[in-house]
Formats: sequence, structure tokens, C-alpha cells
Amino acid sequence: MQHLPIFPVLLPLLVAIILLRKREGADPVRRTISITATALLVAIAFWLVSQVADGETLVYRLGNWQAPYGIVLVADRLSAMMVLLTALLALGSVIHASGGEDNQGSNFHGLFHLQLMGINGAFLTGDLFNLFVFFEVLLLASYALLMHGGGKARVQSGLHYVVLNLAGSSLFLIALGVLYGSIGTLNMADMAERVSQLPADRQGLVRAGALLLLVVFGLKAAILPLYFWLPRAYSSAPAPIAALFAIMTKVGIYAIFRVFTLIFGEQAGGLAHLAQPWLWWGGLATLGMATLAVLSARDLRMQISYFMLISIGTLLCGLGMEGTASRGAMLFYMLHTTLINGGLFLLADMIADQRGKVGTRIVRSKKFKYATLLSALYMIGAVSSAGLPPLSGALAKAWLMSTATLSEGLWLWPLLLLSGLAGVVAASRAGSTIFWRHGNGDPAGERLSRGKLVGTVVLLSAAPLLVILAGPIGGYTQATAEQITDTVQYRSAVLGNVTSDTSGASVDAD
Repeated sequence: MQHLPIFPVLLPLLVAIILLRKREGADPVRRTISITATALLVAIAFWLVSQVADGETLVYRLGNWQAPYGIVLVADRLSAMMVLLTALLALGSVIHASGGEDNQGSNFHGLFHLQLMGINGAFLTGDLFNLFVFFEVLLLASYALLMHGGGKARVQSGLHYVVLNLAGSSLFLIALGVLYGSIGTLNMADMAERVSQLPADRQGLVRAGALLLLVVFGLKAAILPLYFWLPRAYSSAPAPIAALFAIMTKVGIYAIFRVFTLIFGEQAGGLAHLAQPWLWWGGLATLGMATLAVLSARDLRMQISYFMLISIGTLLCGLGMEGTASRGAMLFYMLHTTLINGGLFLLADMIADQRGKVGTRIVRSKKFKYATLLSALYMIGAVSSAGLPPLSGALAKAWLMSTATLSEGLWLWPLLLLSGLAGVVAASRAGSTIFWRHGNGDPAGERLSRGKLVGTVVLLSAAPLLVILAGPIGGYTQATAEQITDTVQYRSAVLGNVTSDTSGASVDAD
């Protein structure tokens, strides 16, 4: 039990080492190891969620060094939920990749698990420097996976992706240096303790470091105007990687949520709620621009990338709103959009296999096999992504809108409803063109890969399942929002029995 928080990091690391050493092994062997390990990761993630569901926070101290001096992994409701979401997304992606996509380049499965290790580590770490380390691990793996299989489009988009993320990493290091020099620690719980007691003459430098972090996390999350890299990179990436990348922007959103609630939350005095206005207006701007952009997409993969940007804008608005109810709705929406957009990327790859040279361009093509099955799957994904009843998108958006105050609703409701309308128009145009407008002749297309179909269905099945299980899942996300707002509990678990005095400054009850 005490070692449970390190399993989601250790398992993919060990599997990555095994798969990278056995590059010459038979494809069925690598695929079996990879799928089995990912399924085991799903089981571990469910176990982790069950252990923290009652509100307990699990702390794992590597080398038994006490915080803030040692490396700590912290599992609470939020981090456990994100690990489970990553594992489910990875399972659908790796099953789909084993249908043939993994053969287009070398070391696919080893790099895939190395990226899982970095993502899970980012969700579980309790230290900002180790957050940087795990960011670099997942980014190094993503650089290679983005260009898996080669091609001019992938190399060009990969280059832009690498350059922007290297710039972001440099800013991240500068921000860490500023914060460490000003506060004297990078352990997030200890930083929260010290920021609440920081003298006024040192708050300016800490504010600068915090806003630098917001820029870095905003780049990862793809907030306007830092989102221009995403559509090109995601639309040109191999389908299983694009699906897995659906969680990458959520790493940035998670980092914003964690850092600016725990360290710069209500207890931070003059530094409280630094990010709130930036997130609200940046989220609205991202939502508005993505709504216009999705109507202009001429390729199915590009359209799905803009669907993802719409969801990012919606998530950022949820973070920028007041109250824990909006945060709970935002987390429920995060579960929905990550799985559905990942499934749509996998589905687009299956459609491209059937259409030959036309690929995913939204133009007329020859008739192709399995059009009925693929169109039904596309309708489920598109309806859910646009937010139409009775699937999970409608439920998530309705919950989020219901939590808005009057002033927030004046901005959020029109934009969110217009984004849904734009999604319906864009998906209707794409679906009618791809599945109905055909030339004469016998149906063409490759035989449908069973692995690709199973991986796609695994992710798209979230649309009805989230509605069926809305009660317990919604209760969990609401409890998660309440737990992360209660920063005393997190600090007590990591540092000891911490309480708050009447002035709002934290004290050690020991």
C-alpha cells in the first residue's frame, strides 16, 4: 500500500527499458508486452483512485527523506483521476497502434511507455523542479513519437513543436530560479507555507516568477495566443500519438490548477488568485477563436484539433470561474473531452485507411467499405464533442453553465452555445461529404483492422458511459474540486499537521 503512488511511474519506466532493449523482437511480442503493461496500468490507476476516493492523500517519500528536502510523490483525488484518465487513453491508443501503425517506425512502444512515465510523474510529483524533470521526459519521448514514420508534414510540424517547447523549458527554468531564490524551496506544499508568510518587499519577484510559470503552463495547455502550434502538430501526428497527445494539454491545465490553487490560492495574501483573470479572459478568447477556426477546417484531423481547442478554452473558463462547483464541472468535462477527442483521432485514421489517397480531406471520394459503421462512430464522437444530448458532452456543458454566476454567464453561455452550433455545422458538413458524397463504382478500401476498431471503440464508449455513470463520477469530480481547494489538508499530508490561524497564515500544529 505505501508504495502504490510510485507504481504508475515505475511500471512504464521498466516496460520502456525492456522494449527499448528488445528492438529486434517479434512484433507480436512487443505488442503483447505493451498492451498487457498498459492494461495493468489501468488496474493500478483504478486501485489508486479507490484508495484516495474517501479523501485520503497518499505521500511517497523516495529514500525516506522528509519534505521539503526529499523527492515526494503525492496522490490525492485529482492526481489519481488524471493518472486513470491517462491510462484509459493510453490503452485505447496502444491497442489501435498495434493494428499496424507501430510498424511505420522504430521503438514505438518503448517511447510510448516512456511518455506515459513522464505524464504520470507530472501528475504525481509534489515538487516544482521534479515537475520540470517529468515535463522534459514526456517531451523528449513526444519529439520522437510526433515524427514516427517520417514525412515532410510531420518533420515540419515536429520542428515547430520542438522549438516552442524548448523555449518553454527555458522559461520554466528561469521561473524556477526566480522562485527558489525568493522563497527558498520548490516543494509545492512548503512553497504554499512560505508564500502565505512572505514579506511585501519580496512579493514582486515571486509574482514575476509565478506569471512566468503561467506562461509556460499556458503554452503547454495551448491558451490563446500560445495555441498556434497545436492544430498543425496534432493533425500531422500518427493517430495513436495524436490521441495520446489529448492528455498533453491537460498536463498544462493540471499544472495551472495545482500550482495556482495550492501555492497562490486564497491563503497567499497579496499573491492570491494571480492567474484567475488571465485564465478567464484567455479561456474566452481561446474558445471564441477555436469556434471560428473549426468552421474553416478542410481536413478531418484539423477539425478534431480545433474541437480540442474549443475544449481547452472551455476548461480554462472553468478554472477562471468562481467557486468549487465550476471546478467540479470542469473536471467532469475534462474526462469527457480527453477520451472523446482521442477516440476521434483514432477514428480519423480508420477513415483515412478506407479512403486511400484522399485520406482525411473533407472532399468527395470513391465509395468505401464499412462506411455505415464508421459513420455511426463518427456521429457518436461528433455529437458528444459538439455537446448535443443525450451524450456526455451535453451533460458536461450543461453542468458547467449552471455553475456560472450572472456576470460569468453573460460571457460564457453565448460563447459555449455558439461553439456547440459551430461544432454541429462543421461535423455535419464533414460527415455528409465523407460518408454520403461518393463517385460511381464499387466500394474500395482496406480490410478493417480489428485492433484499430477495438481501440477506437474503447475511447468513444466514454460518451454513453459518462452519462450512465454521471452520478458517481460527478460526485467524485465535485469532491476533487473541494479537496484541492482545501490546501491545509494537502500541506498537512506532505509536511505534517498544518492548520490555519485566524489571520489566514498557516502554522504548524505540532
